[in-house]
Amino acid sequence: MDLSNQKILVTGGSQGIGRGAALELAKAGADVAVNYRSNSEAADSIADEIRALGSQALVLQGDVSVQSEVEQMVSNVVKEWGEITGLVSNAAYSDRELMIKADMDGFKRTVDVSMWGAFFAVRAVSQQLVKQENGGSIVVVSSPHAKIPVPTAMAYNMSKAAIDHMARTAAIELAKYRIRVNVVHPGWIDTPGERKFFSEEQLEEGAKKIPWGRLGQPEEIGRLITFMMSSDCDYMTGNTALMDGGISLPWWSNREDGKQ
Repeated sequence: MDLSNQKILVTGGSQGIGRGAALELAKAGADVAVNYRSNSEAADSIADEIRALGSQALVLQGDVSVQSEVEQMVSNVVKEWGEITGLVSNAAYSDRELMIKADMDGFKRTVDVSMWGAFFAVRAVSQQLVKQENGGSIVVVSSPHAKIPVPTAMAYNMSKAAIDHMARTAAIELAKYRIRVNVVHPGWIDTPGERKFFSEEQLEEGAKKIPWGRLGQPEEIGRLITFMMSSDCDYMTGNTALMDGGISLPWWSNREDGKQ
């Protein structure tokens, strides 16, 4: 996978899956613009790692739920590097509460970041790619939550379902411009964000129930994203790639008798 001369924006790139994607893209030769909202130290750290790999890095502060800030991010990439060639739309937010008890500020924040943030990023980057007339590639990081109605996660579930359909629609609309749009569904990945909902003991015990017997790692999703963004996948658009260790299988269990 050779992404030399590619200039790729990764939203939510300072930690978790975004960090894994940024590093794997850089290993393939891409220059990476790392977006973050509040953790500047983590963003600067990942930028240093990207540069150590021989690629250029750009650190961009911005809230993806604010359209003007997303558009400014894209403008900054173009101003710095002359162009942008791809996007990994990864930034997300989630609270966990039953719908009937949910704090509506957190519910709306989840939708604003996870759905509108993805749309703003895809739209702004697509507009620039169309202007450049040289094609491009977009990967939207979604989730099995788009299909599985996980309780206490309604806002996240519906946001991910929405961006799945958004990405497929964008793939149709952008095909004539040679801009590919694909989706990744990561399973249960070992990221800092999971510590918001689970203790280390809960993560360890939960991992044992996954058919593959462990949590996924951000770099594994990063390698999948890198592959999907490369020319090796030139004929792939509007596709959803699932990497979840089997957690989405209908009767997943670590027991041989299939019982939970």
